[in-house]
Parts: sequence; C-alpha cells; structure tokens
Amino acid sequence: MWQTGRVRRGDHQPTPAPAEIADEAPPRDECGVFGVWAPGEDVARMTYFGLYALQHRGTESAGIATCDGSTILVYKDMGLVSQVFDDRALSSLSGHMAVGHVRYATTGASTWENAQPTLGPTQHGTVAVAHNGNLTNTAQLAARVREEFGEDLRGEFGRGSTTDTAVMTALLRGSGAGSLQATALELLPTLHGAFSLVFMDEHTLYAARDKHGLRPLVIGRLSGGWAIASETAALDIVGASFAREVEPGELVMVDEAGLRSVRFAEAQPAGCIFEYVYLARPDTRIAGSSVMAARSQMGRALAAEHPVEADLVISTPDSGTPAAIGYAQASGIPFAQGLVKNAYVGRTFIQPTQTIRQLGIRLKLNPVREVIAGKRLVVVDDSIVRGNTQRALVRMLREAGAAEVHVRISSPPVKWPCFYGIDFATRAELIANGLSVQQIRDNLGADSLGYISLEAMIEATMIAPDKLCTACFTGNYPASTPEDFTAKDAAHEH
Repeated sequence: MWQTGRVRRGDHQPTPAPAEIADEAPPRDECGVFGVWAPGEDVARMTYFGLYALQHRGTESAGIATCDGSTILVYKDMGLVSQVFDDRALSSLSGHMAVGHVRYATTGASTWENAQPTLGPTQHGTVAVAHNGNLTNTAQLAARVREEFGEDLRGEFGRGSTTDTAVMTALLRGSGAGSLQATALELLPTLHGAFSLVFMDEHTLYAARDKHGLRPLVIGRLSGGWAIASETAALDIVGASFAREVEPGELVMVDEAGLRSVRFAEAQPAGCIFEYVYLARPDTRIAGSSVMAARSQMGRALAAEHPVEADLVISTPDSGTPAAIGYAQASGIPFAQGLVKNAYVGRTFIQPTQTIRQLGIRLKLNPVREVIAGKRLVVVDDSIVRGNTQRALVRMLREAGAAEVHVRISSPPVKWPCFYGIDFATRAELIANGLSVQQIRDNLGADSLGYISLEAMIEATMIAPDKLCTACFTGNYPASTPEDFTAKDAAHEH
C-alpha cells in the first residue's frame, strides 16, 4: 500500500531558490510533464530525454517516478534536468512505466518539498502525479482535504507541500473503495482552472486535461507502448510518432490492455494563445498548427501593420527570432544577427548584487557593434511585460551606435494577469495597463513602437478565435478566476 512509494532526493546539496539575474524575467510557463508506458524499455532514461526537450517549460526542479508493477520510486531535486540526474540515479529507477516533471513555480514556493512528481496513498496503493497548469480553487480543495481526512494527512500535502498538485494528489486518495480511475472521474470535474496531468498507480498510466485544454498535452505511439507529453517536441526526441492530443475534458488510461479513454467533462476548447507567441518550442505543433509557422506569420503581419524604413531587422534572441525573420521576409529589409545571447546566463543560484542587477540585460545579450553601428534597426520581440528589458535593450543598442531603434512586438499589449499557469507580473506592474502605446514608446526610448493586432495574432495560429484563450490581452477569461481577483479587478474593468 502506501509503503510501496519511495522518494529519493538528489545527492547534490540543496540549493536556494534561483534568482533571476536580468532586470526582468520573461513570462514563464509553470511546468512540463511527460509519461511513458513501455515494457522492456528503459523508461527512466526515456523520461529523462523527454524532460530535456521540455526544459524550457520549467527550470527550477526536475523529477521522475517509475513503477515496475509493484513499487513506485521517485527521484527529484532542485535544478535543471542535467543537474538532477546522472547515470547512477537513472539506473536506480526501474520499471515499465514512468512520469516526469520539470517545474517553474507559480503555486507554492520554489523548494524541494514542492518538486514533482508528488506521491500519495490511494485506496489500493500509491499514486505519483505531475501537473502543468494552475488551479484557481486550490484553497477550497485544500479545505476539502482537511475536512475529509482530518489529521490523517498522509502524502506530500501532509508533509508540507504547498502546491495545487499536492492537493490533487491528496484528493486522489479517495474516501471509498473505488479504483483510482473512479476517484479521478469524481475529482477532475471539481478542479477549476488549468490542468494537464500525467499520473500513475502501480498498474496504470493516466493523463487528463481540463475541459478548456488551456495547456497542451499530446499522445505519441512507441513501437512497444505509448508516451504522453506537454509538447510534440518531447515525443520526437524519444522516437514516438504523434497520435493525437489528449482532448479537453478527457481522461486517458494506458496499461497492458492498451490505450483507452473516458470523458469527464464536455469539451469547451480555449487553448492558450501565448503558447504560440512564446511558451512552446518553435518545433512543436499544437492543435494541428505549427508554432514556428505561427510565429513567422505574426512577423509578416507586423510588417504589414507597422511598416518602417530601416536598414536591418534583428530579433531579441531567441524568442523573437521566428517573428523577426517573418518581418524581414515581408518587408524586404535584411535580417541580421545584431544581438548575441549568452546561453549560459539566465537563471543562477548566485544572489545578484545591485551592481549586477543594473547590468541586467547585458549579462544575457550583447550587441554586435559591427552589424548595427549607424544602422536603422527594427527590433522584434514576442511581448512586453513590465518594459524593463526593452528599455535596457534600446539604451544598449543606441550606445552601440544604432542610428534608430524601432521596436515591434508580435503580441498585443499584455494588460491582464494569467491564472492558468503563466507567471506574468501583477496587473499593477504591467506597463500596458496604465500607459498608451505612445507613452510606452516614450518610456522605452524607442523611435517607434508597434504591436501586432489581436486579430492578426489569432489569424496567424490558424485556430478559430473562439477556441483560444486571449485573457492576458483582453481580460476575457474562459475558465474561473480566483474569487479575490473577480471581486477586485474583473468588476472594475467590465
């Protein structure tokens, strides 16, 4: 029963929560998840490679749980996938099925106790859970856990985990004699917000997606089994052929009988459009649409909506590059690499001093003076949140000799927070919430500023507008929001 679950922490010394070196962190997705059922395969290493492909979705902790049909083993720690796992750790994780997770924290602090997969008891054994998304009724669900189980709070919720994943794991324990599948079918309709889950007990691998499909989740076919991942890029790296998406409102089960599914809610698709703008890898496909193609088209639309006379188009690497190439192609202005990114700077466990904070973006990006000196530049980026990064970038380009700096953004102004798994700033911190486009341009010190229109951005995805969540741009939330936000902010705007 519960004793079959074992959690191992990584062998390296615990580290403090990472601090962002740059003056402003980019928007970040909460997590990436991976699951595999493949008897006879090295599922731990397969999951390791799948998580490697999803590293961009979470860089604070990583974990893998495996099962051999009787025992679930979990190994997790703070850090990148390559920092947490070595050959010895992976060799200790035996079994024929696995779930894995990379985390960026939006609910719960960045601590080892909140790393995933989370482990908990069920009526018939143990469950290991990995989650991408963010629930909006976590407080009510946590109260339900305490009401149903009182002081008997076994599992990671009882040991101090403060994540919505730990709350879900505790509720999957169930209160009757039903199976994990039956318990999940009772629980899933009561979860509000966004969730793409992979979880398993000693016998079955499961996957589930909220009724809006806010976060991506896909299924791949292996020669001897199945893989489930946040993005198709993770399927590619393990040699799985794309089969289909986990549908919104669907629970999928994989075991020796194969793959089957059941619906727990009617689908109301509203996939996150920011996956196409920034979050997903460019080599991923979501809802049948290529992320790379969408970003390139956003750049072409930007060129049509906001043309300018210039000598070069450059991008803020790497997220702005596909749109910048699209802008260059449509405008006829040459694309050049005007900024070089330091791939080894981004997140650090060294607490930055004030001097380092002032250097900010210079640690990540450096201008190629020979390319940009004396040139009129179009600088393409994916979004503006607080504006600190773009302000520093414009200043840096001018110091490097740029004659003009025209900023183009491949998403509309971000005016609303996200409650579904993206760590945007608070509404008060969003620069577009209080300033007009002209005022933002003046604030950045740019010669001109142009945002893509909402309509052009949506059109670039090739997805119907009513099947996308655009809440961070419009304030129209497809799923429930926290009660305190509804009272304070939504009523104010609408």
